[in-house]
Amino acid sequence: MTFSFTAHAVRIPMIALATATLLAAPMQLYAADGAAGYPSKPIRIVIGFSAGSSVDLSARLIATKLAETWKQPVVADNRPGAGGAIAGQIVAKANPDGHTLISVSSAHVILPALSSKPPYDLRDFAGITTTIVVPSVLVVSPTLGVKSVKDLIAMAKAKPGELMFSSGGVGSSTHFGAELFKSYAALDVRHVPFKGIPDALTEAMVGRVHFTMSPMASVLPLAKSGKVIALAITPAKRNAAMPDVPTLAEAGVPGYRWETWFGLLAPVKTPRAIVSKLNQEITRILVLADIKQRWDAMGADALPLSPDAFDKYIAEQGRVVGKLAKASNIRLD
Repeated sequence: MTFSFTAHAVRIPMIALATATLLAAPMQLYAADGAAGYPSKPIRIVIGFSAGSSVDLSARLIATKLAETWKQPVVADNRPGAGGAIAGQIVAKANPDGHTLISVSSAHVILPALSSKPPYDLRDFAGITTTIVVPSVLVVSPTLGVKSVKDLIAMAKAKPGELMFSSGGVGSSTHFGAELFKSYAALDVRHVPFKGIPDALTEAMVGRVHFTMSPMASVLPLAKSGKVIALAITPAKRNAAMPDVPTLAEAGVPGYRWETWFGLLAPVKTPRAIVSKLNQEITRILVLADIKQRWDAMGADALPLSPDAFDKYIAEQGRVVGKLAKASNIRLD
């Protein structure tokens, strides 16, 4: 199986970001009408991955701030499994009153492209905003004896079909990121999916699989303590949180680039006034000084978008990923 695509397929164009900033301003006025009294009860943010993953951590930071501002509990509800499908189905069918949201990653647009009977349709959701983009890190266990990306590639080529990589689930961003590495480096390696990123990272850390690609937030403490070796990061440029770790392109895989984005969605029939009120408050939270410090610690960058811009981006990425999944024959059934 091969898998490749150009870098722009997973990047939000800068022009689109500039447009999104302009689109955001009228949303503040729109939110003032039709959302009076919201929220009127606790808000639940459903998370399709395990506690401790980046999609979980980012949602919990936002939940804490929302609760402080709106004086209503905001509960993070982890429902891991099936690459986020379980959480997606829950929220797609939820009462569209703004009190049930979902925290998603790039995997949200990947999953429907992998099944003849998709667990949900991208049109089942209304975008609130993207929150952050996070680089992933290619890691191995210290026991593997690998010190560089070139070492790992040489080992894989010397043992075709024997090396294994873990991911947070079939169709997850961690899966696609590793498949892209596999394709660019022309490797014959096997995929071992798990129910979440923490499990996938643990398997690589203890050496039961040979490598994994995990979000920087999950890798940083393990890399600092020497429990894993960070071979490379996935974006096109180095990250200040791990300045000595090269990009994969620098480390011997020319052209490689991959980043994971995160965001918040509501059921599609949620009133637009409520969606815009959520957008206004969450985009304010994203750039608070104390929250920015947390993003920096994760190696993440805030990425506030308007609801309309996010909806358009999700639709575009759904089309792109659908073509990629078909070309690479990555399926769930």
